[in-house]
Amino acid sequence: MFQGSANFVGRQNELSLLREKLQQPNAVAIFVSGMGGVGKTELATQYARQYEADYPGGICWLDARTSNFAAEIVQFAQLHMNLAVPQKNSLGEPWSLTKQVNWCWQQWQPSEGLALVVFDGITDLANYQQLRPKGNRFHVLMTTRLLTLNSDEKSLIFLNVLSPEEALQLLRGLVGERRVQKEEETAKLLCEWLGYLPLGLELVGRYLAKKPPHWTLAKMLERLKQQRLQDEAINRHQQQLQQTLSTAQLGVLDAFELSWRELASTTQGVGELLSLFAPDIFAWERVESATGRLNWDASEVETAVEQLYERHLIQWVENKTGDRRDDYYKIHPLIREFLKLKQAASEQADELKRAFAETFIAIAQEIPYSPTRRDIESVKDAIPHLAEVAQNLTDAVSDENLIWVFTGLGRFYSGQGLYELAQPWGEQCVSVVRRSFEKKHPYYATSLNNLGNIYYFQKCYKKAEPLYKEALAIRARVLREKHPDYATSLDYATSLNNLGNIYTSQGRYQEAEPLYKYAVELTEDIRDIRGEKHPDYATYLNNLGKVYYFQKCYPEAEPLYQKALAITAKVLGEEHPDYATSLKNLADLYTSQGRYPEAEPLYQKALAITAKVLGEEHPFQG
Repeated sequence: MFQGSANFVGRQNELSLLREKLQQPNAVAIFVSGMGGVGKTELATQYARQYEADYPGGICWLDARTSNFAAEIVQFAQLHMNLAVPQKNSLGEPWSLTKQVNWCWQQWQPSEGLALVVFDGITDLANYQQLRPKGNRFHVLMTTRLLTLNSDEKSLIFLNVLSPEEALQLLRGLVGERRVQKEEETAKLLCEWLGYLPLGLELVGRYLAKKPPHWTLAKMLERLKQQRLQDEAINRHQQQLQQTLSTAQLGVLDAFELSWRELASTTQGVGELLSLFAPDIFAWERVESATGRLNWDASEVETAVEQLYERHLIQWVENKTGDRRDDYYKIHPLIREFLKLKQAASEQADELKRAFAETFIAIAQEIPYSPTRRDIESVKDAIPHLAEVAQNLTDAVSDENLIWVFTGLGRFYSGQGLYELAQPWGEQCVSVVRRSFEKKHPYYATSLNNLGNIYYFQKCYKKAEPLYKEALAIRARVLREKHPDYATSLDYATSLNNLGNIYTSQGRYQEAEPLYKYAVELTEDIRDIRGEKHPDYATYLNNLGKVYYFQKCYPEAEPLYQKALAITAKVLGEEHPDYATSLKNLADLYTSQGRYPEAEPLYQKALAITAKVLGEEHPFQG
């Protein structure tokens, strides 16, 4: 949630109306609509803060601008309410994302008391009805730029620009009563020039606050007028943007330009870099990582955040749980559009894009195949920006890193059982890699395998099998043409294992067994950096053991399970999801043989590990 402005004026009527509407019996959802910069988010913030006591059931603030809005809801439940969101039904079939979201609302914690849910920045109303909470215990407040809504007047508050009196009051709060009193008529003209838009007044107020007292409002107004007349300096992109702006928003652009020209060159560079971030919160450490790749001076970058914040070009954000996180910020959507213009015209645009992409690719490479709750929490804020790389900046990504953009997104969502969100990234990866490399390239095989995995976990075996087979054929060719080394052997073993998994899931054990055996053979002598057995070797032992287990060949399965368990404990540790899987496999074997005293402690330990690191209903339970 935003910190909230200390100069909140001119919206008391709307604030009272909002509370009145939300307090009515059977109040379902209220829209706050208006143009960009009019203060929709600020009104929602002030309401949530002033009337927090009305909501003992808690407040949930969600950014509806992100492409993964549904995942935001599921992750909020997992990370902030400690709910284990079911990923599949009793038959093992994956739950749809919509069903998971509805379950989250039904299981809301605290379990009693009125709750407020804010959807900030809705851009598409089509999915809103499916994703919003149902029931009288929820009050839903939505902000949107959309001016035409299919809703009655009872559920809509249209936020217009401030009245002249309200705008003047806000200006007084920003620059001081004395300054306005000395030039009251000019102050009124200044408010009019800015279209009575709160964002424009905030920018001008912050600008004037940096000026000495003799810097008059008349001088400020003259600068703004001069700025508007400098058409010859406006590039083509800016001219296109101006055509989409209202008169009031043009005043914001004028104020932005004045602030921009007085920023230090490094601060301007940081602003251009920030335009590449998705319209979501970002950690300042991500900015520092990117500027470090550009070899910018760290002290100048630190000064940049102060200058940008002082001028209202970035906004400090409070954690959605209510805890302070001083290094998290967000950019107003309108300011982001202006910054994008600067970045597009920048001589260092390509360098900025590469540094930005490399920053988030490095994060993607750290996302494990089976992420724990801690893993999810540590990278969650980076995911919208990684998606921005995938959608708009693949040209800035090196060939060797291209696949990681999509692999990271796929692992993040698949690892939580959010396969509906993982699937488009897997499909886009295959498409992008196919355009960039020939179909026989190992990267193409990897993209096929990753997409196959997503289909496999959704039990879409007919879609997964041909992908696995094509990937296997590519990797077999690479293994034949190159000397079998660490990388090519592991890749080929992975494809063997994946195809084996399909056959095992379909009861085709005779076809699966030789694939697993070959995978075991290929990885038997491969060691990790510490000289220990490679963890994939344990995975293949487990899967080969399963083939024997399902055929009731228990004497053949048991030593494989035991060996896999020992390797996993040594290489990955006893709090890893794969260790829980090994425990459960061995416990299943003992149970099938009636060895219940041996099975029980293994089950208990596996459940404890799973609940701790993944959640009780996580799909990767073994």
